[in-house]
Amino acid sequence: MAAAVFDPEVAAEGQEPLLSPGEADGEDSGRDVVETQEHYKSRWRSIWIMYLTMFLSSVGFSIVIMSVWPYLQKIDPTADASFLGWIIASYSIGQMIASPLFGLWSNYRPRREPLVISTAISVAANCLYAYVRVPHSHNRYYMLAARALVGFGAGNVAVVRSYIAGATSLMERTSTMANTSACQAVGFILGPVFQTCFTLIGEEGITWKLVQLQLNMYTAPVLFAALLGVINIVLFFSIFREHQVDDMGRQCKSVSFEGEESDVPDQDAEGNIDHVAVVAINFLFFVILFVFAVFETTGERAILHGGLLIVLVGFFILLPWGKKLPNIQWQEIKNNSIPRTAATEMLMPFWSLQAKPLPSNHTVEPVGCPVTQSWCLNTPMIYLAQYISSDILIGLGYPVCNVMSYTLYSKILGPKPQGVYMGWLTASGSGARILGPVFVSQIYTHLGPRWAFSLICGVVVISLLLLEIVYKRLIAFSVRYGRMQEENC
Repeated sequence: MAAAVFDPEVAAEGQEPLLSPGEADGEDSGRDVVETQEHYKSRWRSIWIMYLTMFLSSVGFSIVIMSVWPYLQKIDPTADASFLGWIIASYSIGQMIASPLFGLWSNYRPRREPLVISTAISVAANCLYAYVRVPHSHNRYYMLAARALVGFGAGNVAVVRSYIAGATSLMERTSTMANTSACQAVGFILGPVFQTCFTLIGEEGITWKLVQLQLNMYTAPVLFAALLGVINIVLFFSIFREHQVDDMGRQCKSVSFEGEESDVPDQDAEGNIDHVAVVAINFLFFVILFVFAVFETTGERAILHGGLLIVLVGFFILLPWGKKLPNIQWQEIKNNSIPRTAATEMLMPFWSLQAKPLPSNHTVEPVGCPVTQSWCLNTPMIYLAQYISSDILIGLGYPVCNVMSYTLYSKILGPKPQGVYMGWLTASGSGARILGPVFVSQIYTHLGPRWAFSLICGVVVISLLLLEIVYKRLIAFSVRYGRMQEENC
């Protein structure tokens, strides 16, 4: 499918139509209008606002991730590490709950409404986070609520992807979805960078007594995120417009763009969505996010297949293959802080010979595999080269799978409202980010890397088998109903 182009004689006017692919090539197509130049510009300005929204959603998560624990200890010294885990997980829980709700909302109302409300919730939640030290009790629960609400506001990513899916043609879809994921990734990366810059303010900072606001290294990042959210809301009202095009790129409707409806009929809306393919992509996406959480132009189907294979190879390499056992944290033996088992009794003389007394004023923490984890006594160590190789492969495979999942999903759904479906996909990813750390803390801690990584390899193999089973069904809605050739998508 050739892309629509501007008529060179009228492009400068700003209001003349873009020509259909056939007419652009000199064919007589009855002057089938794709979109005007002004519509094209407005549509892409709105897509860029969606990129920014995705970026800010990620920043809202990562901008405090390094300071949550010291801030929690500062406002409530009784809080322990297990409660910290709930605070970290609360973001994903909030997003998992909100994504389908905002998606459903966007199906029946202008998307600006859920976008503005969700962003306003995030702004308010960040302000609450800045004030969690003020109450005289239950401070940690206020922090928990603040992070859960930030995650709830981040449920708007379902609306973002739904809008992008409806505002792009099939040819534009893959690159646009890739850009969306890239903005999300950049937000995750730059969040801690912003946090680091704000450490210059220090723990005490300055206090504005009139409003009881303490501006320090813990509160400044969330207030900055709140400011960015306010700017985002202003852009929703000033620049963002509703646009929808069909798979060929023809304008279907423009709810907010000059208040007019397009004359192009929405013919592609006829037909049923392949729900088997939808469920399959949801499962594959869950596995992809789960695998990544544990580890913290070719067609899209083939790329997704290749990405999963790369991830499988990465975790296969990460399995303990050698014979050398890891070093043991002998300090814990010396301090009698571990249970005495048959295995530890046998190895006690050896550890005693290897142990060297440390100076009384030493500050070095114990290194090596903690003997409280019994698998340390019989599981070979993982070499640095293994870890680096695996890290590179998984780091390459994950973004490929992520982008292709969203792209295939949006193409399978076609021109029908995608808000709820995108909400469920986002919720499945949030669920994976919740279960991933739990998996690590339970399986890895109690059974070791051999069991943990073997189980992950097994899950990825099951995903590859599922992909093979539904491979022929993972096609665009328009292709499925014979309105477009597959090789052109």
